[in-house]
Amino acid sequence: MKQETAIDAFAALAQPSRMAIFRLLVKAGPDGLQVNEISRILGIVTSTLSGHLSILKRAGMLKARRKQREIHYSANLAMVNDLVGFLLADCCAGRSENCGEILSLLDAG
Repeated sequence: MKQETAIDAFAALAQPSRMAIFRLLVKAGPDGLQVNEISRILGIVTSTLSGHLSILKRAGMLKARRKQREIHYSANLAMVNDLVGFLLADCCAGRSENCGEILSLLDAG
């Protein structure tokens, strides 16, 4: 992953509503949720939600697919994996014994 891509992803997440949307969609898994469902759960009006979803999608953090008349959004889990890999690529200068807590969290997931 390029640094610029990671910066774009973090910038997209650096807002409370967008972070809440992303976390909700990670929790929902690969099937994601319909826009109206996201709006209902988080209490964000659809016009505002649309802008947030657009920013997250443009940064590569979300995927969108149409199911008849509805658009379903899901977290782009491959992007999440790439982002975590980018952050940990040089973890502890290769001394994995210093990264025990991080590695145990990854193993538990």
